[in-house]
Amino acid sequence: MGSIEEIKERLDIVQVVSETVKLRKSGKNYVGFCPFHPNTRTPAFAVFPESGTWRCFGACNEGGDIFKFVMKREGWDFREALQFLAEKAGVELKPRTEREGEEEAALQRLREALESALVFYRNNLLQGEDGKAALDYLRGRGFSLAVLERFELGYAPASWEAARDFLLGRGFSEQELLNAGLVSQREQGGVYDRFRNRIMIPIRDARGRMAGFGARAMSDEDHPKYLNSPQTALFDKGRLLYGLDKARKAIRKADQAVLVEGYMDVIGLHQAGFENAVSPMGTALTMQQLRLIKRYTRRMILALDADLAGSQATLRGLTLAREAMDRSADPVFDARGLVRYEGRLDADLRVVSLPAGVDPDEVALADAAAWERLVQQAQPIIPYVLDVLCQGQDLEDPKVKAEIARQVLPLVQDVADAVEREAYRQEIARRLKVDERALLGWRSPARRPRRRPAPTPAPAQGGAPTPLPGGESPLERFCLGVLLLEPELLYRIDRQFQALAMERLQPGDFTGADHQVIFQAVQQALSQEHEEPNRFWRQQLTEELAAHAQSMLDELDRLGKMAPLSTDQPKVFDEIVARFLQLRKVSLESRLSDLRFLLQVAQETQQSEEEARRDVLEYQRQVMQLATQKARVEQALAHRQGHVDLINSRMGR
Repeated sequence: MGSIEEIKERLDIVQVVSETVKLRKSGKNYVGFCPFHPNTRTPAFAVFPESGTWRCFGACNEGGDIFKFVMKREGWDFREALQFLAEKAGVELKPRTEREGEEEAALQRLREALESALVFYRNNLLQGEDGKAALDYLRGRGFSLAVLERFELGYAPASWEAARDFLLGRGFSEQELLNAGLVSQREQGGVYDRFRNRIMIPIRDARGRMAGFGARAMSDEDHPKYLNSPQTALFDKGRLLYGLDKARKAIRKADQAVLVEGYMDVIGLHQAGFENAVSPMGTALTMQQLRLIKRYTRRMILALDADLAGSQATLRGLTLAREAMDRSADPVFDARGLVRYEGRLDADLRVVSLPAGVDPDEVALADAAAWERLVQQAQPIIPYVLDVLCQGQDLEDPKVKAEIARQVLPLVQDVADAVEREAYRQEIARRLKVDERALLGWRSPARRPRRRPAPTPAPAQGGAPTPLPGGESPLERFCLGVLLLEPELLYRIDRQFQALAMERLQPGDFTGADHQVIFQAVQQALSQEHEEPNRFWRQQLTEELAAHAQSMLDELDRLGKMAPLSTDQPKVFDEIVARFLQLRKVSLESRLSDLRFLLQVAQETQQSEEEARRDVLEYQRQVMQLATQKARVEQALAHRQGHVDLINSRMGR
């Protein structure tokens, strides 16, 4: 039995969920109010102890196993949830090697150095004589002592060795201080303080662990205005978001994240009550940062400075540009990159610009209602870019129209949703007063076709077949194994599903969070163009999940020895499609069973007559919808029954 299944056996999902949700027993199952969206009227959240799963039939419309619940509750990835639940269950994961233990101890030592430095900087701001000017500046910007305490701001004195001497006195070595990014190396030997005469802003990762510092200059002679920690083992600017450790719960509650330019913007917005604000710390957004936010919400608002967003020169080229980390430079608004991120992440990215010369924290602290209005008026990326490009232009000039279309249409082409693309073309045609057919004829240069994936190495010969882990579905393992072997097969499966008026394959078609994460790794492998898909999905998985995935490939290899699984042969492909249809059928049957239970609970719950009728009608509508989908799948399976029987015989069922 693997560690994942052992954790599920040892932990009671009802007990884990009850730490967050007040559950009420109803028959064999439990119900309560969903912790992931506002709802105090109808308990639409259910836990099913027999299957070890949970499901929300309200706004979330999500479900899964104990791992998925902890991942969604904490905003963690699978690795973090695995470590947490393993410790809770008393399950020992694969022991660390001596080298891994040493590396983790070294990282912990760097975090301790950063925490000690924070104590030094905090004391200088609040009690040091030379920190008064910094404190006066912060209070002058309207920041309260409470918010300065919450964000742990400090002050680095105008000294070349004050922090160094303090930390050496705490037992840290010069090399540790260098590795933590707290000091710089002198050419003639020795080290000196990296941060001097600056307001110190601690930067923590999403789990609240120290990663580095941002530092604002107190003197006009000090350049750059903002100086960050250098790249270290803990500090990677493209993978961190300032304030996320404090904004996680608010983002989930509001189902929206607001991204602002700088540190002070985040602090001011939190003080004004808008605690869903984070910052990429002045750099262009990266896919890794957006993925961090996607753990909590798919709705993201980019609140850009007016002098940045309102400049047509800023949009020229529509590409990423940023100078070295420690230099003062404006990030170029990367419209095309953001549109692509939006499609790959299935996110909703919008842009709001501020009045000229005003920062977000100034707006929010002066008038909270004005800030709320600005956020509500945020535009999707393409209409925003179109507005900026059209501003002050002679839209009667054919050459101006052509130039604007040339810049905007590549963005439209990168939009993932066909309906959205059509709507944007119509909007561009209306604004430029041209026939939409002229825009439809535009095409970007053809992309280089993707190479065929490299063949998966054959497993070592000999050895007994790997037994199925307890409780795992052979059907799910077969389907996942096929996709792992040939990721691009997912395109063909999705086309088959869409031809039957069904939704494409979804993570929710798989039961456990481990299988869902593996499936999502396949999806991500297909959405990128830098690596071969087979190599990419392996890089995305933890060591435990990679071994889990390899065991599925090993099983397929044994099946292939009995009869080839060549997906280029129509008969074999039809067999595989039949298995994926069975997978969807099982998923629908499970959801129907869960929903009928909740329908029964709603009918028995003491509510007002109007509330009860509304809930029952809604659940009945969902039951009918799922039953219709199930009937469609069964009809498609009936035409392929011979293929299903053939694969069943191969799998020994």
